[in-house]
Amino acid sequence: MFEDIFSCKGKVALVTGGCGLIGRELVRGLADFGALVCVADTDEAGAIKYFDNPAIIFSRMDITSQDSVKACITKVKGDHGRIDILVNTAFPRTNDWSFKVESVAFESWKRNVNDHLGGYFICCQAVADEMKKQESGSIINFASTYGVVAPDFSIYEDTPMTSAVAYSAIKGGLITFTKYLASYYAKYKIRANSVSPGGVFDNQHPKFVEKYSKRTPLGRMARPQEMVGAVVFLASDASSYVTGHNLIVDGGWTAW
Repeated sequence: MFEDIFSCKGKVALVTGGCGLIGRELVRGLADFGALVCVADTDEAGAIKYFDNPAIIFSRMDITSQDSVKACITKVKGDHGRIDILVNTAFPRTNDWSFKVESVAFESWKRNVNDHLGGYFICCQAVADEMKKQESGSIINFASTYGVVAPDFSIYEDTPMTSAVAYSAIKGGLITFTKYLASYYAKYKIRANSVSPGGVFDNQHPKFVEKYSKRTPLGRMARPQEMVGAVVFLASDASSYVTGHNLIVDGGWTAW
């Protein structure tokens, strides 16, 4: 009875930032579970490099441009007839993103919030308009544990790293924005949920990795592919009664 509950067969998925560290694992995972997956990204060369699967296609999208978002969605809908799953993982940011809070210019703050949080708004609004017509759909926005709790700045000591101040506002905003979508679009049978990863290993400074791992109950950082299960769950009928939820995948970081 339940053997196909996680299947995404026959569904069309759109993954923004699909060439990114986490995004490309989600693309592969959704395809493995039967979805036709559109990689919505600016990195066409990356799509060619990372994917060799007829169930994975590329369509250029810059989430900071409303025209680009609309053009991509129109093409996907025109080519495939529907969009069943939207996963937002795109991560636009300015060159001064990693400055300490004392050095962040207000213009930088506005640009990052507008491009990232605003970009997710554009994508959700446009895709939800299409999902309304088919009276079904699942929207999944990637937030972060730093949208739930404050950073532990001690793990950044003795490294050139810090946690960007705009990041906390963006990711916290995404969690509540997603709850808004869940409430607003429920009558159209559209579900909206967020996923909040903990720290994902990406060859960060060794001291940071060591401190982060010690601070985490499971004793390590996440692997990018460990986000796939959460997304397949939220994309499939396995979560048919789940909406407005923030699914935390953090190795226990927020449990302490």
